Amino acid sequence: MESKYTLGMIGLGTMGRNLLLNMADNGFAVTGYDKDSKMIAKLKEDGAKHNLTAYSSLEDFVQSLELPRRIMLLVPAGPIVDSVIKELQPLLDKGDIIIDSGNSHFTDTNRRIADLSDAGIHFFGMGISGGEEGARFGPSIMPGGDKEAYGSMKAILEAVSAKVNGDPCVTYIGPGASGHFVKMVHNGIEYSMMQLLAESYDIMKNALDYSNEQIHEVFTKWNNGRLKSFLLEITAEIFLVKDDKGTGNDLLDMIKDEAKSKGTGMWTSQVSMDLQLPIPTINEAVSTRDLSKFKTLRVALAKAYPEAKPTAENKEQFIVELEQALYFSVITSYAQGLHLLWQASISYKYELKLHEIAQIWRGGCIIRAEFLEDIYQAYKKQPALEHLYADAGVQAKITEILPGMKSVVAHAAKSGLAIPAFASALSYFDSLRTARMPSNLIQAQRDLFGAHTFERTDAEGTFHAIWNPKKS
Repeated sequence: MESKYTLGMIGLGTMGRNLLLNMADNGFAVTGYDKDSKMIAKLKEDGAKHNLTAYSSLEDFVQSLELPRRIMLLVPAGPIVDSVIKELQPLLDKGDIIIDSGNSHFTDTNRRIADLSDAGIHFFGMGISGGEEGARFGPSIMPGGDKEAYGSMKAILEAVSAKVNGDPCVTYIGPGASGHFVKMVHNGIEYSMMQLLAESYDIMKNALDYSNEQIHEVFTKWNNGRLKSFLLEITAEIFLVKDDKGTGNDLLDMIKDEAKSKGTGMWTSQVSMDLQLPIPTINEAVSTRDLSKFKTLRVALAKAYPEAKPTAENKEQFIVELEQALYFSVITSYAQGLHLLWQASISYKYELKLHEIAQIWRGGCIIRAEFLEDIYQAYKKQPALEHLYADAGVQAKITEILPGMKSVVAHAAKSGLAIPAFASALSYFDSLRTARMPSNLIQAQRDLFGAHTFERTDAEGTFHAIWNPKKS
């Protein structure tokens, strides 16, 4: 009898192909399916040592899998996922498993779970972070949904995931669409950290007159310290790459200053509004990408409102302060994302274990960083911790670096340098540590013009006041 494959992959683009190669390296019998014959040929070429093969017939692909079938999708999020499921479903039996490993919106995952459950098919959404290199050699994996289905996949996922201190960077996230939700928030934090690095570059370039090579040296030095992270490491490398078009310039200087996006950051901002849980630094990162697209308008307004950008007097001291400001803002980015996960766990009944999420983010994923070990320890010590700012270890770090954060934001404001992520991080912190905010005035305004009532500091219940007796 012909042996069957343990898992099949639909979608043999870079991510799907590399993940299959990773599984084959770890001893699993796997195969794939793709409508594009070139993708099939590429898999056979790259997987020659494992005799990897794939199918152009969906029926043959499904029949090649052992029962219950384990089928992973790595296709573009949105209607294509629904199309593949619709084509696949009539060929499946009850008990078979479908894993959506793309960047699907968590509400789509909720719908698919419900639809497929009615047909007796297990489904779970699984976030994967680490890019093509991570998929090939060990990503961070965030599966959520059908726990029985995860149990069937656990050995495979633990084998192919990144490892930190011997621990696999994968864990069962929780029920429903929690896996895709956590990956979405991961991407929101990623947006924030990328924006903070861009603002740091802008400050060094315009407030310190640093060359690209000098900025590379600063980022490299920082990456050897407490700011060590994947994003800082790769960002430092960018500044040394020369343009291959014969201009003689650094490639970075030839790239148009308009940032694109695929929408996952926007989704994070949108759901934060739905949950009424503020993540302003992540929101600013999303908004600034959108603002960058108005290039023509920005060029015109730069001429209408010219402003000199004075160089910092003590560059060495300013660089020390900038490192502190970046560290402060990175802490805040993680804090905002984790606070959103804390609220989502309550609102959506995800039962998230934040220390486990921090643990699997330590390796393989785009936002992996030295500081994630501190986050892991904070939530391991206090699983019910509402906010990262409330951890004693984090409080000690913030107390040390807060003066540098203030100095950098103040200098940028005086110099006309736009630092939306840095500035929002400081305002967010100052708001959260304010025992009495001026929001009482807003409630008074609402009650005056709309009779929306208010609560008192000295009595229970809601009240309405006659603010202007003469007009009343």
